[in-house]
Amino acid sequence: MTYYKTLALVTFSILNVLHIMAKEPPIINKYVYVKSNETDSTCLPGCWIVVRVDGKNFHRFSKAHNFTKPNDHRALGLMNQSAVRVMDEYRDIRIAYGESDEFSFVIHKDTDMYSRRKIKIATYIAACFTARYQFHWAEFFPETKLQYPPHFDAHIAEYPNDVMLRDYLSWRQNDCHINNSYNTVFWALIEKGGMTPAQAEERLRGTLFKDKNEILFSEFGINYNNEPELFRKGTTVIRKKVSGDVKCKKTSVVCLNVDIIKNSFWIENYGSLGVNFM
Repeated sequence: MTYYKTLALVTFSILNVLHIMAKEPPIINKYVYVKSNETDSTCLPGCWIVVRVDGKNFHRFSKAHNFTKPNDHRALGLMNQSAVRVMDEYRDIRIAYGESDEFSFVIHKDTDMYSRRKIKIATYIAACFTARYQFHWAEFFPETKLQYPPHFDAHIAEYPNDVMLRDYLSWRQNDCHINNSYNTVFWALIEKGGMTPAQAEERLRGTLFKDKNEILFSEFGINYNNEPELFRKGTTVIRKKVSGDVKCKKTSVVCLNVDIIKNSFWIENYGSLGVNFM
């Protein structure tokens, strides 16, 4: 083929492509600019990612579904089951801690989940938890119809080292302890002491933990230390190696009601959590 024939063929091909483009301009090129208005940010590299899921207006929700006060085994069991299923879905979650209507999911610091995009991680975890909560509702409340869908939101915190991560989880368990101590006495004063909510609130104003324990024991014969650990310590969800073959790497997700503030928990579970206990 001569040079001129080759040049003619190339020219014809280019003109043909330009003709097609002129007749059918690609729509995506015209509108794709709007994507630049989307905003997102990524989690810092090397940081533990904590996604805390919280129930929205759960005071109203618990009242509408007749939750037992101050604690409802069924409601807490449903929260725990939902958390377990979230951890089944996302293997990079190393540990979760929950109490009342909240759960904190700790994602490994080296994860590449959703390219570490904050909005993506938060929305997917919250959506998965909400879906599981509704899906498993009938298992825990077989005689109670779901009156309306519950809502959970989520926000993200990042912790650059193991000490800060442990302090975060210790804070949440301490919060569980404080809230449960107050609620246990508060509802005892109302249901067993005949007080109104306003009277019970006034009675407890300014009281310390030891004062609340004294009220429980002296007036109602309740030893707070004998209350279920589920109520006093919340629920910690981790992965445990399946018992049996020592070479087996298979794990299962388990719920524990234990003290996670002391070193003993972190020493015992260092292999599965990868969090320094010191």
